[in-house]
Amino acid sequence: MEQLIPFWWIIALILFVFSGLVTVNQGYINVITMFGKYRRIMLPGLNFKIPLLETVAKRISIQNRSVELEFQAVTADQANVYFKSMLLYAVQNAEEETIKKVAFKFISDKELMQALTRTIEGSIRAFVATKKQAEILGLRKEIVEFVKDQIDHSLEEWGYHLLDLQINDITFDQAIIDSMSKVVASNNLKAAAENEGQALLITKTKAAEAEGNAIKISAEAEREAARLRGQGVALFREEVARGMSEAAEQMKKANLDTNVILFSMWTEAVKNFAEVGKGNIIFLDGSAEGMEKTMRQIQALMLKSSGT
Repeated sequence: MEQLIPFWWIIALILFVFSGLVTVNQGYINVITMFGKYRRIMLPGLNFKIPLLETVAKRISIQNRSVELEFQAVTADQANVYFKSMLLYAVQNAEEETIKKVAFKFISDKELMQALTRTIEGSIRAFVATKKQAEILGLRKEIVEFVKDQIDHSLEEWGYHLLDLQINDITFDQAIIDSMSKVVASNNLKAAAENEGQALLITKTKAAEAEGNAIKISAEAEREAARLRGQGVALFREEVARGMSEAAEQMKKANLDTNVILFSMWTEAVKNFAEVGKGNIIFLDGSAEGMEKTMRQIQALMLKSSGT
């Protein structure tokens, strides 16, 4: 022990040196002052300060910070609006001048937060005061952009910059919420009624178009059928006329009376009436005089049609 006494100054020097070693954690920067005056900054890692002379005045975090804000604003039509928002900010950079601003612009972080929140609240209230209650819910993005434009310059002077501002919730007084719900419900009912009317109109229009097309198709089909029936009747008459002419010629060559053809046609007609009449009543004179009278009428028609 006595042998170490002559080397006391070495021990004191070692203790002096070790007392000046300072470790700065990652994400922080220490601000060093001497006799109350700014001297320099310490970056993360192992640093040395002059013991008893230099002092760590502040430890500045360069990490991102967030704070939740709740405040009220009044619209141009005197409606109360309640905001809940989240602010994300950080120190601009790790440069010495920026750190000096952060360290000495405000006495403490409490004053910084108070100034920051009041600035943001004032910017949002100024924006909301120019808008009507019905417009606010659709203006989240515009509100954020307006606030950023308003406070970016102030934050730069303080050594900070705004990373993000999110408006998480916008609410109104309960009476306004109830009235808005009624408006939405009535608009939905109106839209539903309009949609139903449009659907009914479309249904009826399509049905009318389909009915019109069906009538048109049916008429065209009936016209075509009538045309074909007419052609069939014409062909039938032509064939009958040809057959009767041939039969008459053959009977003349055989020196037979052509009235037999008319008699045959008469009997065939009577037979056809009986077979396919389906209960219809047809009055015919079946006597010999009646048949003779009918034959004379047919002959007269044939002579008239031939022009003789």
